[in-house]
Amino acid sequence: MPANETAPPAKKKGRRARLIVLVLVLGLVAGLGYGAYWSVDGVRASFPQTTGSLDVPGLTGTVEVKRDANGIPQLYADNDGDLFRAQGFVHAQDRFWEMDVRRHMTSGRLSEMFGAGQVETDAFLRTLGWRQVAQEEYDTRLSAETKKNLQSYADGVNAYLKGKSGKDLSVEHAALRLSDGYAPEKWTPVDSVAWLKAMAWDLRGNMQDEIDRALMTGKLSQAQIAELYPPYPFDRNKPVVEGGKVDGGKYTPQGQTGNTGSGSGTGSGSGSAGGSGGAAASQASTAAGVGDPTGLAGNATAQGASVGLRTQLSALADTLEKVPAILGPNGSGIGSNSWVVSGKYTTTGKPLLANDPHLSPQLPSVWYQMGLHCRTVSAQCKYDVAGFTFSGMPGVVIGHNSDIAWGMTNLGADVTDLYLEQIKPEGYVYDNRVLPFGLREEVIKVAGGASKKITVRTTNNGPLVSDRSEELGTVGTRAPVDVSAPDRGDGYAIALRWTALDPGRTMDAVFKLNQAKNFDDFRKAAADFDVPSQNLIYADNKNNIGYQAPGRIPVRGQGDGRMPAPGWDSKYAWKGGRDGNAGYVPQSELPWDLNPSRGYVVTANQAVAEGGTGAGKYPHLLTTDWGYGARSQRINDLIEAKIKDGGKISTDDMRTMQMDNSSEIAALLTPMLSKIQISDPGVRAAQKLLDGWNYTQESDSAAAAYFNAVWRNILKLSFGDKMPKELRIEGSCMNVLGNGTGPADDLSKTVRECGTRDADSAQPDGGDRWFEVVRRLVKDEKSAWWSAPAKGLNKPATTTRDELFARAMADARWELTAKLGKDQSTWSWGRLHQLNLKNQTIGTEGPGFMQWLLNRGPWNVGGGEATVNATGWNASSGYGVTWVPSMRMVVNLSDLDKSRWINLTGASGHAYNSHYTDQTQMWAKGELLEWPFGKDAVEKATVDTLTLKPAAS
Repeated sequence: MPANETAPPAKKKGRRARLIVLVLVLGLVAGLGYGAYWSVDGVRASFPQTTGSLDVPGLTGTVEVKRDANGIPQLYADNDGDLFRAQGFVHAQDRFWEMDVRRHMTSGRLSEMFGAGQVETDAFLRTLGWRQVAQEEYDTRLSAETKKNLQSYADGVNAYLKGKSGKDLSVEHAALRLSDGYAPEKWTPVDSVAWLKAMAWDLRGNMQDEIDRALMTGKLSQAQIAELYPPYPFDRNKPVVEGGKVDGGKYTPQGQTGNTGSGSGTGSGSGSAGGSGGAAASQASTAAGVGDPTGLAGNATAQGASVGLRTQLSALADTLEKVPAILGPNGSGIGSNSWVVSGKYTTTGKPLLANDPHLSPQLPSVWYQMGLHCRTVSAQCKYDVAGFTFSGMPGVVIGHNSDIAWGMTNLGADVTDLYLEQIKPEGYVYDNRVLPFGLREEVIKVAGGASKKITVRTTNNGPLVSDRSEELGTVGTRAPVDVSAPDRGDGYAIALRWTALDPGRTMDAVFKLNQAKNFDDFRKAAADFDVPSQNLIYADNKNNIGYQAPGRIPVRGQGDGRMPAPGWDSKYAWKGGRDGNAGYVPQSELPWDLNPSRGYVVTANQAVAEGGTGAGKYPHLLTTDWGYGARSQRINDLIEAKIKDGGKISTDDMRTMQMDNSSEIAALLTPMLSKIQISDPGVRAAQKLLDGWNYTQESDSAAAAYFNAVWRNILKLSFGDKMPKELRIEGSCMNVLGNGTGPADDLSKTVRECGTRDADSAQPDGGDRWFEVVRRLVKDEKSAWWSAPAKGLNKPATTTRDELFARAMADARWELTAKLGKDQSTWSWGRLHQLNLKNQTIGTEGPGFMQWLLNRGPWNVGGGEATVNATGWNASSGYGVTWVPSMRMVVNLSDLDKSRWINLTGASGHAYNSHYTDQTQMWAKGELLEWPFGKDAVEKATVDTLTLKPAAS
């Protein structure tokens, strides 16, 4: 039957309008010479059938797929196998292009789809070995039930693929098939497991900070670097948990109440209970300027000594930037909001739970909304769950079942370390011995070209990522090390130690979460959630709320993970070596909470607990690079203001909080900016925009536009021009004395130095770390950071805070005049701060006409960096949106059918399908869709029903 044939008349009218647009577009394409490739029927050929019936091999009974007006499916089956078989089928119907790209990426096989331009990325991913680790997980770690579900899911995907290729799968597949004959292969269970490695990479913690700090040594002293990485402000921004303790191998939270048990929390996390000191103590030492680029307490402090290491880390950073072209940039914006409020403080009398993960904007969104329902829950059919899924992976990642709800934010644990390795032709040095490399050969097949063979070398600290770059091949020629370091020989290489490169059981955790009935079940599921390390929040229909920090978090020997460590010295290795689970903080000692007395839990990438050795301090080092708590404390304050004097919080209050646009840095700086004496009438007129402004960044706000432009220019003048070229945005050039890398006698020469960093990860990015930096510096009006050289007649040199602020205000005025026009009454934040959605791969790097066909936008949006409505932007590169709340949900545990959700884009990955971006405008306005869960509510919302039937044998 034709797709969506039962749609109501209003819906068909919308489709007719879209069809007219599509005809016009294809007509234009034909005029450009591409008409032979495309037709209306060709574009529509991949749209899913959503009504009638289809035979699906492998099914043992019928499965109903009920879609609502937004194309969101709810699946109904009689056993687990059929349920996950149908999930794979439906995911492939809507999102197979996305799935196909993901599995090629995680396997290091993008070159097979896109040609020689992806060889470097493939080589790096093959070096990491995601696919090999996923295979080992599947073979040795996952439960039999999980493997059965993964196979059922793969069978469903393959049932959809049978007999299809090219335009039957997607417009993108059609383009590939026309160019080089590409055809998709069968889906496997390991394809699903490997996607977890990609998400773990995207959420891996402080690796970029580790690289950036080492690169900063080329221009800045250790004391200056410490000023740019201040300690977490525990006195101002609350951690997730307060006052708990570790005793007898168990973490005990402070002030728990309620009737449910605490849960055993035992699971895969094991290893030494020791640590390398609390986070607070570590940060305090760093703030004092202790440490050096290799983590050694050496005396090699000359600027020239660090050239080799900086050069190679810069090359590594460049390599890393090419990987997130698929996943999203590694900026400060990565994070999420989640919070849960006890029924004591809600209008419903039961908990309310909100979540909005912050990821790179992608088209389609990384999330796919879906319900998985057993008609009768039993031993044969265990699931009644709905929420946000990943296309290519079975189960629900974030959502609720009939008993509990859960959400996630990135915990931000330091789970990666870079090791400087002293290498020889026959191996690498370790404790004064030369050990042989682990070696494996990889063959990268290239569409339209010759295959490339690489050799991956591995040490006991992980794979040598430096092998993937010519620059990195000269690692450590002059790295600062102390006299006890081994002979340099031919130089040092860089190895990566990362928790996700050890096989784990996160896929088991997903299915356990989906089935959990209470807090004990929830904690047992969390114990298997190895990577990525996430903050998990909890609520149930018995009026309990809770929190669990899961994940593999390493126990280090010496060093705190802030800088590359000496790989040749076993004292710096993770405790327990590389044998499975050894060397991780035990799950039983990770923080958790149940029914805290304050009545709510907030996680927004702030510190989990205050580290240290005193009473109420957490003894294990989780990271020294938390988010700084701007968002989390704002959410805390909003909740406290609402429940003050007996107030109650509603579902709509939770939604309103998600859209809060208040700027912490604006509240700090605006009063100072308003007091500065400005003589230029044009700048003075712009300054007046700040008078009476309430610091909220609405899309139509001229004051928000001007303030953010001032903030960007403050950062550029005070910090940006002082960064080494490896951290400055590519193409930003300036004259400097010397080349910034040579010995002192080079400093008499003036050279032109240009930045090399990708726009999405250049510094200063303006995130809440920079809020904290500036908050501390504004007290010192004559800090050296406020100095900026003159630039032309109208930009005099500055030596004080207010002089630099005045110059930034002038620069911002003329920047906005150029961007938005002379008439400031027409200015608005949304005109600067725009969201553009790009279809991944072809939509970002394909032919221009394909990008035009596949991409959507712009949308003018409010919010900003480190606000609750976290539409992040990088101050080094401009104002465009680089991070977004990738979805939003509010779960009502009193009546699940009154829960609400929204996705960034839509259910479909097919361009010109009515559900390609049908949720985006609502998302931009802060609206939420109804989220039916019960059978009657789903039936009422259903507009299309497809019945999947067992295929005749």
